[in-house]
Amino acid sequence: MKFLDLARVTIRSGAGGAGCVSFRREKYIEFGGPDGGDGGTGGDVWVEAVDGLNTLIDFRYRRHFHAQNGQHGMGRQRTGKNGADIVLHVPVGTEVLDEDQQAVLADLTAVGQRACLVKGGNGGFGNVHFKSSVNQAPRRALPGQAGVEREIWLRLKLIADAGLLGLPNAGKSTFLAATSNAHPKIAEYPFTTLHPNLGMVAVDDDGFVLGDIPGLIEGAHEGRGIGDRFLGHVERCSVLLHLVDGTAEDVAGDWNTVVRELEAYGGGLVVKPRITALNKIDALTEADRDARQRELEAVAGPVMRVSGVSREGVRDVIRALKRRIDEGKRVARDETEELAAWHP
Repeated sequence: MKFLDLARVTIRSGAGGAGCVSFRREKYIEFGGPDGGDGGTGGDVWVEAVDGLNTLIDFRYRRHFHAQNGQHGMGRQRTGKNGADIVLHVPVGTEVLDEDQQAVLADLTAVGQRACLVKGGNGGFGNVHFKSSVNQAPRRALPGQAGVEREIWLRLKLIADAGLLGLPNAGKSTFLAATSNAHPKIAEYPFTTLHPNLGMVAVDDDGFVLGDIPGLIEGAHEGRGIGDRFLGHVERCSVLLHLVDGTAEDVAGDWNTVVRELEAYGGGLVVKPRITALNKIDALTEADRDARQRELEAVAGPVMRVSGVSREGVRDVIRALKRRIDEGKRVARDETEELAAWHP
């Protein structure tokens, strides 16, 4: 299945049915009077997060979603049938954005969560509503309210507990394959990862979800390389693991490049808890390891050592990630309980 994390669709709610102009015509009722019914209400457009989806590929082939119109009113004061709603099924973690991609209309982070995007039009009144002592035979009815049409964007942000950052060929995919059940593409050329990958990491009878995104290069926020459009997939992570290629000539410069792109992207990523690890230490001598670590610590603070190939230091890194994740969940739980306990 092809991965698609951004889709533009057109939605339109149903129009309300028109009211009816009708009069009673029973044989033995001399002055029957008006009996036109109201029109039915148009259908709404909903979006719902469902289980079993991990891409927006369905919205590549169908981009127009129209709810059903309400039925017109009928004689004998019969109200028209309401139009059927239409539901857009999306993966968990999908954001619904307005046409300008600035306003967030809905953020679906749990299975079963749903939101109404546009309401259907109200049905028009039939002529029975306009009967009065001075107008006993009204010949007017109201038309139904028109439906609402709008363009929206669906943006998928994968929900992972921890996310991987780094330049292309920093060893992110190798680390993901070494620590989880994921099987990402691994090769000796840049940008082997073209789409985000998720893997389940097991640690101490527990686990967490680790996400890998395509590598960043200098100027990614300006669209260079693959750009920074995949950074949205690590916005929800509790902690980020920044892998730096230990075989690179300037490890400090590589670290600074990624951090500058995080600052340019925004979204709070630069202040999110982050663990820095010197990767590919299996290709370095002990002296080179110490030298590269000191060079990186001068700009990044504490640095861990790891190798996805030899698995050296892998267990220590995933345990450090798990501690940060548990800490973040504990803080979020305390804030929720404090908010629930507050009352004026």
